[in-house]
Amino acid sequence: MDDRESTGRRSFLRAAFLGIAVLSLGGRELLGAVRGPGDDMPDAAKKVLREHFGTRTIKDGHVSLDLPEVAPDSREVPIFIETDLPMDAGHYVKAIHLIVDHNPDIYVAGFELTPALGKASIDTRIKMRRSSQVRAIVETSTGELWWAHKLVYTTLNGCV
Repeated sequence: MDDRESTGRRSFLRAAFLGIAVLSLGGRELLGAVRGPGDDMPDAAKKVLREHFGTRTIKDGHVSLDLPEVAPDSREVPIFIETDLPMDAGHYVKAIHLIVDHNPDIYVAGFELTPALGKASIDTRIKMRRSSQVRAIVETSTGELWWAHKLVYTTLNGCV
């Protein structure tokens, strides 16, 4: 092996290490990998939102979405959704919807709730085809829509 080949490998490894370090330290924003909830949303995901919610505005807030940033096994991704919205007879969380932009079936689940629950939260596991935005949408009895979203990176394909 000559010096040029050895230097090329070292340069490649140094650049790869630097890239991994930047990403692990939150440099995704610097590299443009993370965008807002509606930025670059696939048309199929927009269609699902229109089918389920029409033209109603979905606002940020009141929803907490807890799931791993990196899912080592996308066949089983734990997810916890909760909201601070009231669960009173006149105003309550009617449903929680779960959407994964790049799944074969984008609308993953819908959970119907009643005020008798006292608190609105869902703890479950989902499958993901590949790295994607995961969106939890809370629908109130008055028709308001609130959401939270998170970009989840996967390493093992879970859906076909």
